Amino acid sequence: MNELVTGDAVVLGLQPARLPSRALAIAIDLAVLLTVFVLLSVGLAVATVTLDEAATAAIGVATFLLVLVGGPIAVETLSQGRSLGKLACGLRVVRDDGGPIRFRHALVRGSMGVVEILGTFGVVACISSLVSARGRRLGDVFGGTLVVRERVSAARTLAVPPPPPWLMGRFQQVDLSTVPDGLWLAIRQYLTRMRQLDAAVRWSMAERLSSDLAALTGTPVPQGVPAAAYLAAVVHERQTRDARRLSAAANRTARGRAQESPLAAPLFKPAHMPGHLNTSAPGDAPVSAHRTLPDAGQPETHREGDTPTARVEGTQGQPRTGFAPPA
Repeated sequence: MNELVTGDAVVLGLQPARLPSRALAIAIDLAVLLTVFVLLSVGLAVATVTLDEAATAAIGVATFLLVLVGGPIAVETLSQGRSLGKLACGLRVVRDDGGPIRFRHALVRGSMGVVEILGTFGVVACISSLVSARGRRLGDVFGGTLVVRERVSAARTLAVPPPPPWLMGRFQQVDLSTVPDGLWLAIRQYLTRMRQLDAAVRWSMAERLSSDLAALTGTPVPQGVPAAAYLAAVVHERQTRDARRLSAAANRTARGRAQESPLAAPLFKPAHMPGHLNTSAPGDAPVSAHRTLPDAGQPETHREGDTPTARVEGTQGQPRTGFAPPA
């Protein structure tokens, strides 16, 4: 089994890289690293010509570790498994489940690469890659990684054939949680390659897979339904459920981001509006809405908390607005 399968029994459209392409990518990476190492060593040798021999040796060892060991680790971590050589050859380093690598994966690969590539001139790496079914070297085995090909021709991508229209949606109530990942993978591989098989072999494999699937789900194959059509319909139902689940998860994530976004909050909060409009100018003392100026001849009284205001009387003892007519 050379295809890359995730933990959810989803077969990815990625193929493990083989020795020739990996060797070419490593050769390109080593050429770049050695060029950088030589140029940096010459520059440091000129800059440290006045230092003693011990300091020069320490600087040389530090340069070697920084460029030839730390360089590949940093590049694979930052580029998520795509160095210059792998980019030129269409390769990428991924985890065993197809996910992007992290620093710890790149660290293990780089540390083992010093021994199996630089220390033995690539002999150990070639032997382990030839022995492994997926072309993995020791750094991939200990780091839990795999080098895959990203550029795969479209002709090699095989899709699961759809079920007959009259079977779509017929198995919506079937419990598929008890089906192991190995059986899903076997059914998918059969559906994508059944046209390449002999008729007798195709029929026997469909009967065996359908009986295993019916025993695990508790739903027998309906009468008059071919075994291959039954398998295609159940796989289509599983893919529909997976797509619905992923869509719901994406919608929840989008709603959560929208709620956390500062743009979703109002730009300002309206202040508390009182029961009456305050038309006083800035700096004026607040006046109660129900307060009236006292009539002429009556002493002006002030309630506790009120601010005294000036009273202007008219000619007939009526309060005026404070504006006097021109003389």
